[in-house]
Amino acid sequence: MTEPNTPSSSGSPGSPASPGSPASSASSASSASSASSGDVLYGLLADLRAESAVLDALVAGLPPGGWATPTPAEGWTVAHQIAHLAWTDDWTTLAARDPGGFTASLGGTFTELLSTGADPVEEGAREGAAAAPADLLARWRSGREATLAALTAAPADVRLPWFGPPMKPASMATARLMETWAHGQDVADALGATREPTARLRHIAHLGLRTLGFAFAAHGRPAADSPVRLELTAPDGESWLFGPADATDVVTGPALDFCLLVTQRRHRDDLALTATGPVATAWLPIAQVFAGPPGKGRAPATGA
Repeated sequence: MTEPNTPSSSGSPGSPASPGSPASSASSASSASSASSGDVLYGLLADLRAESAVLDALVAGLPPGGWATPTPAEGWTVAHQIAHLAWTDDWTTLAARDPGGFTASLGGTFTELLSTGADPVEEGAREGAAAAPADLLARWRSGREATLAALTAAPADVRLPWFGPPMKPASMATARLMETWAHGQDVADALGATREPTARLRHIAHLGLRTLGFAFAAHGRPAADSPVRLELTAPDGESWLFGPADATDVVTGPALDFCLLVTQRRHRDDLALTATGPVATAWLPIAQVFAGPPGKGRAPATGA
């Protein structure tokens, strides 16, 4: 989600993140333009369920003390990471089921916390992490099921309110998947676990490209004057191609590395990505798929 003091973003790596929203509100869900909105949403929700299950497996067997393990997000333990996801799921469910109630709550409790100088994201994570691990795990499990049900029931072509621009259910599901994967990476890193990359990364990679313009704007840079093409190697060895075929600015490399970069879970120097062209070269060091101010990013492993 966001930086600790900026509750409008969604996933900076060296510090906690905020209400999971991608930097772009455009639908980022599909690579198959012929699929209907409902079909795209169904596939996304299945992928979100699967990604959540991977993270669940990492934490379900932890002893109580394991939930207090520090993660790469400064000040956040494993419990904070799960509490943050549960907190965001609650807001997502409210937005999908009761848009008016979401707007009212955003203008009430959320705004009141901001007016006192508090960070609602930090408060949500702190309060959630204070619960007993078993209770927190149960809350996250029930909350994510409620989110899946709420997004399934929401009209596929209606934009739902959010902390940033309104999003259609498919875009909201993409945001939840991206954030679950990114915060899951924090947990995996904290526990010394290695997750198997899957085809679900395609959603994050596509979203990463769609947020290119935002990354330049967030850093006060002029808008890119030429498109960028992604030529990524999927986990199964296939090629994932995004962007114009005739683009002269190109990023190549493993899809996993690109997703780690745009979620700022790894430093550019530690990834096997190649940029060709001035726009692609300028973009990679500042890429971020989450909204809000520029994230700190991770320090290079060689400098750790």
